[in-house]
Amino acid sequence: MSAGSVVIGGASGFMGRHLIRRWRAAGREVVTISRSGSDLDWSDHGGIAAAVDGAGLVVGLAGKSVNCRYTRANRDEIFRSRLETTAALGRAIAEATAPPPLWVNSSTATIYRHAEDRPMTEADGELGSGFSVAVARAWERELFARELPGTRRVALRSAIVLGGDPDGAGRGGGVLGPLAGLARLGLGGAQHDGAWPATPGRRAAGTAHLPGAMRGRQRFSWVHVEDVARIIDFLERTPGLEGAVNAASPNPSDNATFMRTVRDVLGVRFGPPIPRWMLELGAIGIGTETELILKSRWVLPGRLRDAGFVFAHPELRGAIEESFGRSGVRLPG
Repeated sequence: MSAGSVVIGGASGFMGRHLIRRWRAAGREVVTISRSGSDLDWSDHGGIAAAVDGAGLVVGLAGKSVNCRYTRANRDEIFRSRLETTAALGRAIAEATAPPPLWVNSSTATIYRHAEDRPMTEADGELGSGFSVAVARAWERELFARELPGTRRVALRSAIVLGGDPDGAGRGGGVLGPLAGLARLGLGGAQHDGAWPATPGRRAAGTAHLPGAMRGRQRFSWVHVEDVARIIDFLERTPGLEGAVNAASPNPSDNATFMRTVRDVLGVRFGPPIPRWMLELGAIGIGTETELILKSRWVLPGRLRDAGFVFAHPELRGAIEESFGRSGVRLPG
């Protein structure tokens, strides 16, 4: 592999596709790994080892989507898909004659506790509890499990990622796609928390969301996908950054403001608030969990700010407009 090449594990998702297009357009060699449709699959240990040896950057993004019901089978697969793929990259790097200088692996800002009182940074953030936090902790432990003296490692604790759809049609990608559809149906109001019974099984598994912020005031930390790519570029140029790094806009919002901004950008005037009982029934119907929209995630990019990183999309409205193809944005140098 060439010194500037990139190996991306988990290349088929929203973020992976964005990174592949961006780096290949810049003339960088990119080798992809996923379960199907990539240069390599996860069972090809020899191929992964050859790709990693001499590469300039390894990026780990693999893992089953958490946009599902947290059944035992899905919980097991969420853990397995993250830990096994991260371990595979770690083994390949450990065996490399010329190990990559940087390995950036996905983590999540969900690792922090439900926060309504203050924001969480890497320096003073408090880790939470429950299933989602346990996944994030285990994921980071696996990243740092081996002695890799030649490779700097970063756990990228990403907030909710916004951005455009992969084909450039202006529909919004990632979380914005389904939210746009709901908004156009008149269901794009704030998501209100409230009382909801939790079974003993869900409490024991750590998947029961207990009532928190009311009236859509749960904090909503976000980041634009292009800024995620620019953060990774910045990490390559900034050798002093390693360990946990929060990938989140410096201007978090709250749920009510976020949903109102989506409606405004799309020109949708009507969006009544959605009470928790409706959210729970809807989540069961479409196979997801309300924690994804009701947990208060209040995260700031402390280490990136201190290192001098400048966000291209620091404001929510501009990021959403760009995601739906409603504005042109000049990126800072």
